[in-house]
Amino acid sequence: MATASVLRRRQFLRVDYAARALFAGEARSTLIACAMLRRFSPARSYSFVTTPIFYVNAAPHIGHVYSVVMADALHRWNAMHDRKPAIFSTGTDEHGLKVQEAAAARKIQPAEFCTQVSQKFQSLFLDCDVSYTDYIRTTENRHLKVVDHCWSRLVDGGFIYKGAYEGWYVISDEMFVSNSQVKEVRTNEGKVQTVSIESGNVAEWTQESNYMFKLTHFRDDLLHWLNTPGAVHPTTYIPIVKKWIDESLTDLSVSRTRERLQWGIPVPNDPSQTIYVWLDALINYLTVAGYPRESFLWPPTHQIVGKDILKFHAIYWPAFLIALGLDPPQSIVTHAHWTRNRTKMSKSKGNVVDPVSELKRYGVSALRYYLLKEGSLYHDGDYSDERMVAALNGDLADTLGNLLHRCTSPKVNPSMKIPRYPGNRISHLDQEMIDTLNRSCDSIIEHFNRVEFNHGLVEIFAFLHQANRFIEQNRPWDLVKDPAAKSRLDAVLSVTLETLRIAGILLQPIVPSAANRLLNQLRIPEEKRKVSNATVCILNEESCYDSELLLGKSEGVLFEKI
Repeated sequence: MATASVLRRRQFLRVDYAARALFAGEARSTLIACAMLRRFSPARSYSFVTTPIFYVNAAPHIGHVYSVVMADALHRWNAMHDRKPAIFSTGTDEHGLKVQEAAAARKIQPAEFCTQVSQKFQSLFLDCDVSYTDYIRTTENRHLKVVDHCWSRLVDGGFIYKGAYEGWYVISDEMFVSNSQVKEVRTNEGKVQTVSIESGNVAEWTQESNYMFKLTHFRDDLLHWLNTPGAVHPTTYIPIVKKWIDESLTDLSVSRTRERLQWGIPVPNDPSQTIYVWLDALINYLTVAGYPRESFLWPPTHQIVGKDILKFHAIYWPAFLIALGLDPPQSIVTHAHWTRNRTKMSKSKGNVVDPVSELKRYGVSALRYYLLKEGSLYHDGDYSDERMVAALNGDLADTLGNLLHRCTSPKVNPSMKIPRYPGNRISHLDQEMIDTLNRSCDSIIEHFNRVEFNHGLVEIFAFLHQANRFIEQNRPWDLVKDPAAKSRLDAVLSVTLETLRIAGILLQPIVPSAANRLLNQLRIPEEKRKVSNATVCILNEESCYDSELLLGKSEGVLFEKI
């Protein structure tokens, strides 16, 4: 149920939308700008995370898994902050020419083809421990109703008009491009082809009578939104979006003739036209939010996208929303792509990474960890078998798993307890480890809040490496043999187990299954696994552990080495 403040904002937006319909030109833009200034706020008390919906013209690849695992980690992280209510949506985009052609090539109906491929995505995401709250398919009836509603509202607002489109269309990208965005290339057969400069895919000259959206009407509004904190994150992508707006913003064709594109949603009241796949696809976020119900949750707090679809999410999407009288998203979080051994992946090169086989070979924790460690918002990640094995063996097994074994082995910890730190005087080595933990936690939390999981993971494993050196320096396997060294042994185990507790809490969004096993072995209560618990507490009167301070039963080796 929406809060009172959310409902008041709904009422304001309805009034604002009606008022804007009375204005034109500069007066209207000024009104929207003033309204947006009042609406935007940097903090939200809820979490609403989305991934792109993935196109079903082919089976899922490693880039799809990266997007959805990043979104899942963010969703889990937000839940650890107790940000509620929470929506985390993903799903499949099932209309358009590419799907129509892919189904025809397999000699099956588009609906059957979409179901087959969508099930592959859904099954893969579940195998990757993805905890989505809504999996949407754009062929669902609930979505068709929302698309119809949005189209009618855009028409009523005067933002869609009948016109003629003449220009380049890239079928592989489902994208209209301008003359400045294409170039001619010569194929291996000696033919001259026009291709998209950005993607390299073939562009076809198209002349059609269809419907146009007044995208140019929203130039000032888009620039205003881009200047709000976090609108596009990281900020390195903002100049790219502004360049697109300055150099190539034109009204957007939002339909195709039905004779060219049968597999799509018909334009309301005009069955000769099919709604453009990107207008259809972007509206999925409104569908999962419950629009147009009175109590729907809006706007999304984080929308995860790859840099190849930034234009659709940072230009078309906010413009559609402003035209509908709705807030643009709080943040479009944009990530880079993946290469294989520093080479662009392609089927012709045979270097495409199959996530299904990688899961079978390495397991879900290793795959999630590697993607979030090596992937980046800023630079393309590189998928390497050698680095994957190093991440699994060196980081997860040798550094984290081995540290847990060293502290919980009966040979070192015969009482199988989590000892309280003895006394109030702290040795230099212990204080050094505690100071590192305190500094690291603040920094890691900030990185995770900024969806920079790779930077946070570097710091987590830095303090885990230090904890392993701490164990080597103190040699608890020798201390346990000397009754007079009991107090020192308790101190060493207390500090090391505290390091593992904090690591386990912080790793929950990254490797949820493994982190849960670790925290269960330390018997950390569910209510003490929040972000606020990621701080050193062994010197406090109130323990962050179970009141009995007993270790739980081991569920076996935390990470199997390759």
